[in-house]
Amino acid sequence: MIIVTHEIRFAKNVSDRVVFVDKGAILEQGTPQEVIDHPQAARVQEFPSKMALK
Repeated sequence: MIIVTHEIRFAKNVSDRVVFVDKGAILEQGTPQEVIDHPQAARVQEFPSKMALK
C-alpha cells in the first residue's frame, strides 16, 4: 500500500519504507529510521521544523 502524507509521526509509525519527494524528485528513501530520524539531504532535514512537527 502507498500512502501519501505530511504527517511525519504517522508515517514513521506505520511505514516499512519512506520516500521523501520534493517538487517531483525523490530526495531520500529508506527505512523510517534512516529518512526521518537521520536524514542526509538538507531539504529533508528542514522539513519537520517547517511543519512544526518536532
